[in-house]
Amino acid sequence: MNLAKLNELTLDQAKHTFMQCCTSSAWVSAIVSSRPFADKQDLSTKADLAWQGLTEADYLEAFEGHPQIGNVDTLRAKYANTKELASGEQSSVSEATEQVIASLSQGNTDYLEKFGFIFIVCATGKSAAQMVALLQARLPNDKATELMNAAEEQRKIFHLRLDKLV
Repeated sequence: MNLAKLNELTLDQAKHTFMQCCTSSAWVSAIVSSRPFADKQDLSTKADLAWQGLTEADYLEAFEGHPQIGNVDTLRAKYANTKELASGEQSSVSEATEQVIASLSQGNTDYLEKFGFIFIVCATGKSAAQMVALLQARLPNDKATELMNAAEEQRKIFHLRLDKLV
């Protein structure tokens, strides 16, 4: 889709499209109403402005749009599928061992129990071991700090999705 087409979408089409980038209904409403976008930078700036000042409930709604990575079998399958590609494209990405997968699963459970929402991280380009390290580094935080960390990671994610969109 190009920017002109994005600007021309009906209200319902635009809401559906932006919901694919972030599931906060407040963010979606704000970004939809900020059309038209002059260029990609304008879209990016308006996306950030829409994100600023949202409530905790809005952030939590956005986080709920992500599946929790907590099931060991799901984790094993996820990282098994990326091993071959990762080794060819990113020499620093190592194979996800059973120990790393178990650590990620346990860390996700611990995180959810402590903070009341799932671990959000912009995972693009990160190995399972890097995800475990990030999760463990964030677990000691208090809830307010972690809410802001997760919100920033969510912002990175929707920017990646907006870039793919246009």
